[in-house]
Amino acid sequence: MSDQLRNFINGEYVAAHAESSFELIDPATEQAYGTSPVSSREDVDTAYAAAASAFEEWGETTPAERQLALFRIADAMEARAEEFADLESRDTGKPRASLVTDEILLSVDQIRFFAGEARHLGGMSAGEYLKDHTSFVRREPIGVIGQVTPWNYPLNMAVWKFAPALAAGNTTVLKPSDTTPSSTLLLAEVAAEFLPPGVLNVITGDRTTGAAMIEHKTPQMVSITGSVRAGMEVAKSAANDLKRVHLELGGKAPVVVFDDADIPSAVRGIVSAGYFNAGQDCTAATRVLVQAGIHDEFVAALAAYARDNAKTGSPSAADVFFGPVNNAHQLAQVEGIIERLPDNAVLELGGHRQGSTGYFHEATIVSGLVQSDEAIQNEIFGPVITVQRFSTDAQALEWANGVQYGLASSVWTKNHGRAMRFAKHLDFGCVWINTHIPIVAEMPHGGFKHSGYGKDLSSYGFEDYTRVKHVMSFIGE
Repeated sequence: MSDQLRNFINGEYVAAHAESSFELIDPATEQAYGTSPVSSREDVDTAYAAAASAFEEWGETTPAERQLALFRIADAMEARAEEFADLESRDTGKPRASLVTDEILLSVDQIRFFAGEARHLGGMSAGEYLKDHTSFVRREPIGVIGQVTPWNYPLNMAVWKFAPALAAGNTTVLKPSDTTPSSTLLLAEVAAEFLPPGVLNVITGDRTTGAAMIEHKTPQMVSITGSVRAGMEVAKSAANDLKRVHLELGGKAPVVVFDDADIPSAVRGIVSAGYFNAGQDCTAATRVLVQAGIHDEFVAALAAYARDNAKTGSPSAADVFFGPVNNAHQLAQVEGIIERLPDNAVLELGGHRQGSTGYFHEATIVSGLVQSDEAIQNEIFGPVITVQRFSTDAQALEWANGVQYGLASSVWTKNHGRAMRFAKHLDFGCVWINTHIPIVAEMPHGGFKHSGYGKDLSSYGFEDYTRVKHVMSFIGE
């Protein structure tokens, strides 16, 4: 083991006060390559104190100054893209060959988007809404923000957190997942060249560290991307201090394929969006509903295409589509879902762990499931696609909406009217039509129901990190 990670607080790496640490495990080899501290409440205090002190200066900067700092961070990150990709691949097991294009440069683009948003503060126009009184709106930073990110997209989710927060004039304390801290710490190091000390602080740790961050009195807002369980715990804890809460939680995206759909196009899109990142994506196309008229043909085509194109293997191999799942616990969860499949389930493809070393799992397709089955209702977060057979539009809509989640969905049809009806009635924060999973910085990402609330990306995501103040002045004689 060579890497002994430290926290990044007040513009520099610092040793944690924590007495314990955890091993960092390469998910492709199951070998430890370093350690990371389990930051204590004292570490959380130190990080928040730095952020609070930095807010006194950063909160007074102009939008132009914040924009320039973010542009410079994006440029520096782009210049070191290969280094970021090396760390991200090692921590997550993602295929290295495509990582720069698929994720690192995407994160750079999103920082640049929020740099632009820093100078695009919206609000009502000033005016005399009451006689002899002029009113206008101030959009201000909230203050210190506590942020927690997951292990499936460590760098990308860190960007979704820190970039809008800083663009709006806030300061942050950010905790990456315990299994994937490396790229986030490098991000803080790169950003420190262009930010006052304490504006962006990164501490490592586990659930106890995250709980200490949420419970702390300093942050005025907490934001987490994670599981429904974690989101509920955060909301309960934050309620004790009336903190603002921003939650992006799980998903169980329905992919509704009608009998007039372009089958080859749908198959390619679903395999790509279902197995990308080993299915470890809250928007992954892993819950497919297929109309009865094409069901059998579609399932056969889906299995054949996945068998040839959704290969898993070493992150260093050039011909793999996805790597291992991130950790032993997650592999056990995927295997458990497969082991508990009911008798009505039909295993069309895969279904097993691949190899004896590394957390690899085959691309898997399961048909024959009914709405109440565990694999339909619960997020698997692995390379498993389920398929249900439906008959009518009404049945498809009922089943699509019949889960606790509400993050993303897609409809595959050539019928424009049907597509628009489903776009209206699907109870999900995003509806894709004849595609699935593309994300652009200009459009909001966020869900309904147990998928949480608040938006990432877009001007809506930026506004979530601001507060609105009404100012009224008497102008009469």
